[in-house]
Amino acid sequence: GLTQDVQVLPVDYEIEYICRGNRVIVGPKVRKCLPNGTWTDLSQRSRCFTTPHNLLVLYIGALFPMSGGWPGGQACLPSAQMALDLVNKRTDILPDYELELIHYDSMCDPGEATKLLYDLLYTEPIKIVLMPGCSSVSTLVAEAARMWNLIVLSYGSSSPALSNRQRFPTFFRTHPSATLHNPTRVQLFQKWKWTKIATIQQTTEVFTSTLDDLEERVKEAGIEISVRQSFLTDPAVAVKNLKRQDARIIVGLFYETEARKVFCEVYKEKLYGKKYVWFLIGWYADNWFKIKDPSINCTVEQMTEAVEGHVTTEIVMLNPETVRGASNLTSQEFLAQLMSKLGGKNPEETGGFQEAPLAYDAVWALALALNKTVGPLKAKGRRLEDFNYNNRDITAEIYRALNTSSFEGVSGHVVFDAQGSRMAWTLIEQLQGGSYKKIGYYDSTKGNLSWYGNDKWIGLGPPADQTVVIEEFRYLSQKLFVSVSVFAGLGILLGIVCLTFNIYNSNVRYIQNSQPYLNNMTAVGCMMALAAVFPLGIDGLHVHRKQFPVVCQFRLWLLGLGFSLAYGSMFTKIWWVHTVFTKKDEKKDKRKHLEPWKLYTTVGVLLGIDILSLMIWQIVDPLHITVEKFTREAPKGDLDVLIQPLLEHCSSEKMNTWLGVVYGYKGLLLLLGIFLAYETKSISTEKINDHRAVGMAIYNVAVLCMITAPVTMILSSQQDASFAFASLAIVFSVYITLVVLFVPKMRRLIMRGEWQSDAQETMKTGSSTNNNDEEKSRQLERENKELQKIIQEVLISCFFFTGQRQGGLHRQGGYAAKPSACLEAGAYSFKTCTAW
Repeated sequence: GLTQDVQVLPVDYEIEYICRGNRVIVGPKVRKCLPNGTWTDLSQRSRCFTTPHNLLVLYIGALFPMSGGWPGGQACLPSAQMALDLVNKRTDILPDYELELIHYDSMCDPGEATKLLYDLLYTEPIKIVLMPGCSSVSTLVAEAARMWNLIVLSYGSSSPALSNRQRFPTFFRTHPSATLHNPTRVQLFQKWKWTKIATIQQTTEVFTSTLDDLEERVKEAGIEISVRQSFLTDPAVAVKNLKRQDARIIVGLFYETEARKVFCEVYKEKLYGKKYVWFLIGWYADNWFKIKDPSINCTVEQMTEAVEGHVTTEIVMLNPETVRGASNLTSQEFLAQLMSKLGGKNPEETGGFQEAPLAYDAVWALALALNKTVGPLKAKGRRLEDFNYNNRDITAEIYRALNTSSFEGVSGHVVFDAQGSRMAWTLIEQLQGGSYKKIGYYDSTKGNLSWYGNDKWIGLGPPADQTVVIEEFRYLSQKLFVSVSVFAGLGILLGIVCLTFNIYNSNVRYIQNSQPYLNNMTAVGCMMALAAVFPLGIDGLHVHRKQFPVVCQFRLWLLGLGFSLAYGSMFTKIWWVHTVFTKKDEKKDKRKHLEPWKLYTTVGVLLGIDILSLMIWQIVDPLHITVEKFTREAPKGDLDVLIQPLLEHCSSEKMNTWLGVVYGYKGLLLLLGIFLAYETKSISTEKINDHRAVGMAIYNVAVLCMITAPVTMILSSQQDASFAFASLAIVFSVYITLVVLFVPKMRRLIMRGEWQSDAQETMKTGSSTNNNDEEKSRQLERENKELQKIIQEVLISCFFFTGQRQGGLHRQGGYAAKPSACLEAGAYSFKTCTAW
C-alpha cells in the first residue's frame, strides 16, 4: 500500500516480500526470486535488470493453461513475458509504471479457473486487468469480472458466444471469434457465384453459434442454406442426409478428431470429388487426415482421396508481411526470439505455438491502452494506481482506450470490433496433391479478398453449387403420330365412302331393310372417333400450353360423341331385334311394327346422356394441364447436370371420379350389347338384315374398349405406348365396324346387281310396289296363323274305332271324334282317323 510519496517508514514497520515470478528486491543488498519460490543468498549479486525504486507496479492477473484440452500456455506464457520485458524497457510507454504478470495454470478447466479467479481477486495486490485463455475459462472470467469492474483481455478464446456485449460488457480478445471465418466464406460463395450451400456441425456451443452467425450472413447475401445437419459423436446419418439431398457446397464445423470420422463416412458415401467442395477450419494439423485413429475404419489412402480439394479458412495469427509494428519487431524476428525462449522445443509439440503472437499482441494492446488512459485520468484528478474493484471511472477509461486500439502487431493489424473481438486477416488454402496451397487472404477490416497468383483452382474450376436440373418435356414420337394419323385419315375416307354409298342406295330394298339411317349414324360416329386421334396426339410440341386445355376438350368431346353415335346406333339395332324376336308370341306382333322414329329416339337418348354429362364435367371441373415429373436422369460426361423429364396430361381436380362414372356407364352398355348380340345370334329377320354383322361389330368394340381403357390408364406415364394403344384401338374398332357393316352390302349389290333391278322396278311401279309386297306378306302370315288355330281346335285325336255308334260318336278307349270332323279334315277312313 506504499506510494512514492512515502520516504521514511515508521519504526517497527514489517514488510513481507513474496517470492513470485521474476521479482527483485532492490537496495544495497540484492535478492532475486528463484523458480523454486525461494530468494537468492545475500552474498549473490543479481545480473537482472533492476527497476528504479520510484516506479509503480500495475499487476495483471493471468490464467495460462499449461495442460488440459488446449495447453496453450506452453507457448503463450513465454510470448507474454517477452512482451512485458519490452514494454517495461520502453520509456515512451507507461514511463512511471511497471507491468507485472501474476499467472496461474487454469488447465483449461472452468472449475479450476473458478478457484484461481478467487485467489486472484481476494489476494493482494489488486489486479488491474485479467487475461484468461480458453473459451470456457474466458466465459467464466468475463461474466464474473464486471462485478469487480475489471477489464478482461483474452489471447486464446474463439467462442462466438463471447461477442455478447450484454453478457460480457468488459471483454476483449486478440484471438478473433470463430465467426470471423464466416465473412470470408460468404465472400468466397459470392466470388464463385454459389447461392445454395449445406452445413454439417458437431453439436457444441462454439460451432452452433458460429453456424447461427453464418446463417444470418448468407441470408443477407441472398444465399440459401438448403441442408443443415448436426451430430454428437457419429456423423454417419448426417453425411447420408447430405448425399440424399444433393449437397454440393458443404461447410463443416467440427474438431479434428470428428473431422476424421466425417471424412471416413464421406469416402463411403462418395461425397467427394470434382463436383463437391468442403469448407473446413484451418487450425487442424497439416497431416490430420493421415493420423491413425482407432475410431474409424478407413485407410490413410482412402482418407487422402476423400479430403483432396477441400478448402480451409484460417485466422492469420502471424503477419505475413515484413512490417515493424509497435514492438519494433517483425513477425520473423518474433518467431526467432520465441524459439530461443522455448529452448529449442519442437513447435508442433508445444501447445499454443500458433496463438503465441496473439498473446504477445495482447500485452502490447493492454500496455498501449493503459498508456492512453494516463492523460485523461490525470485531467480528472485520477491515476492508474488509484484503481480498485469499486472504481468504475478508471475501468471506463481503459475500456475506451482498448475499444479504439489500432496498431501493427506481430499477428497483423490489431483492431477490435464493437463486440470486442479482434478483426484480422483470414488465410484461404486448398488441399492440392496432399499438401495445402495458399489461395489468398481476406482482410476483415477492409472487406477485401486478395489472391495468390492467378487464383488457380484444383481441376477445371469451382463446381456448381447444385446439380443443374434441366426440365425437358417428353413429346410423342412424331413418326408414330404421323403413321397413326395416316391410318385415321384413311379411315375417315372409308367412312365417307360408306356414308355416301348408304345414302345413294337408300331406296334399295336390301339397304332399307338394314335401317340405313342408323348405319349413317354409325359411319358419322366412326369418323368422329377417328378425328379424335389427331388431338389425342397433339402435345406441347405443336401448341402453346395456353391452348392445350382446348385440345383436351376436343379429345373428350370427339371421343364421347363418336362413341355414342357409332356404338349407340348399333346397340339400338341389336336391342330392337332382341326385343321383338325373343318375346312371347302374343306380344311379338305388337312390337313387330316398331316405327323408325323410336329407334332414332333411342340413339338420341344415349347421345343426350353423353352430351349432358360432358357439359356438366366441363362446367363443374374443366380439364387443365398437369405436369408429371419422372426420376431425374444424368447425361453422360456431365457432373453438374440432371435431366428432369416432364410429361403433360389432360386432367381435372376429380379426374378419377369422372372417369369412374363414364367408364361405368359405358362398360354397362358394352356388356349389355355383348349379351344382346349373343342372344340374337340365331335370329333371322328381314327387317334388320345386318343384325348379325352388328353383333360382330359390338363384340369387336366391346373387347377392344375393355382392354384398352385400363391399359392406357396404366401406361399413362409412357406417352408413346399410351397413344399407340388408345389410337390403334380406335382405328381398329372403326375399320372393323365399317368393313363388317358396309362391305358385305357393297359386295352383294355389286355381285348380284340388286341395286339395278330394284331401281328399275321402283322407277316403273313407284314406291307402291314395295308397299304391296309388304302388305301381301302380312296377309299371308295372318291367314296361316288363322288356319293353325282352326286345326288345333277341330282335330283333337282320331283313332281306330269298332264302328259302334253312340250318340253320333265313334269311341275307343275313351277318345272320340266326330266322323264329319275327320272327313272335313280329309283324314277319315272306314278303319282309322288320324290327327294332323
